[in-house]
Amino acid sequence: MDLFAAGKRLEALPLLEKAEQKEPGDSEVLVALAASLVEHAATLSDQRAVAQERFRAKELLQKAFELGNTSPLGQNLRQLLEALPTDGTIQFSTDPAVQKAMSAGEAAFAQREFDAALQQYAQALQLDPTNYYAALFTANTFDRQGKTDQAGQWYRRATALNPDIETAYRYYADMLAKHGDMLKARAMLIQAAVAEPYNKIVWREIRAWAIINHTEFNIVYLPIPQLRASGAAGKAPGIVASWKAYYSVKARWRDGDAFHKHFPQESAYRHSLAEESEALCAAAGMLHRLNADEAGARALSADPIAPLLLRLYDAGLVDAYVLFSLGDDGIAKDYTAYRTQHRDKLEAYLDHFVMPQPGSSAH
Repeated sequence: MDLFAAGKRLEALPLLEKAEQKEPGDSEVLVALAASLVEHAATLSDQRAVAQERFRAKELLQKAFELGNTSPLGQNLRQLLEALPTDGTIQFSTDPAVQKAMSAGEAAFAQREFDAALQQYAQALQLDPTNYYAALFTANTFDRQGKTDQAGQWYRRATALNPDIETAYRYYADMLAKHGDMLKARAMLIQAAVAEPYNKIVWREIRAWAIINHTEFNIVYLPIPQLRASGAAGKAPGIVASWKAYYSVKARWRDGDAFHKHFPQESAYRHSLAEESEALCAAAGMLHRLNADEAGARALSADPIAPLLLRLYDAGLVDAYVLFSLGDDGIAKDYTAYRTQHRDKLEAYLDHFVMPQPGSSAH
């Protein structure tokens, strides 16, 4: 385990094999063994052996999870291996020459032959200057060598090549945090979440950042009250009217023609960003009018939901809230198009509502 913690996974591998035989119920050993097998697989040339190593690692991680291991490393590896194709290959490029150079670089990296790894990644980039993974792995190799300036330059190059993959932001954030630059690490994690908001790996990293900084990231959520014929229990009439406006919009999207007018190319109804945002904004607009009256303002301030909705509405971040906190399968389909036009709003939402800076009070 000491070798593993020092990053010497290949050296740790035979000892971890023995430890697993003696203590098959030790979930930490299982995770370390699985991670070491993944590293070792990169050094193999026989594709069948590579697949066997990776699928064995997948089984070990599943067993560790069933034993209660929820470590970020175990969960992240488990998630990545779940996405493996049936032949166990990891595709870095459709160009065979680039793929060969990348595989050779990964083999050298696993054996801690970092200069050789850099040469292979450089060859891949010479063949394909747009290859995201060659830039990412170049950055990570410099990172492992302790060359933070070069690593930072290459992490930034990777994010420029593809700003919609979270990995380079996350690796960069991890390096920055290790060197004490927590605010810049936070900025990178915000961008990672904007790149892939529905990737659980990102949120595990954000949680780890929050723990290190003795803070918490906020689970922003508006529990919409259920309305009955008499209204909502405990709610002032003006607030009830606001939520009636919300449900009226929802009904028009579900049962009327609003969905098909907005999405004429889609034949079947789905929950959408446009629907949920319009409904929440309808409620927020009525709450604003209620807030102009002294009695209404008192009722609003005492409500557990309405003030947060108004803050989101006033900041112009209702859409971002919907995409991050209500991103079911239907809403998630609208994310990419929104990010293309409004990346700044997504970053602002995470900055102001989700990830408080170290030492600041939670929103």
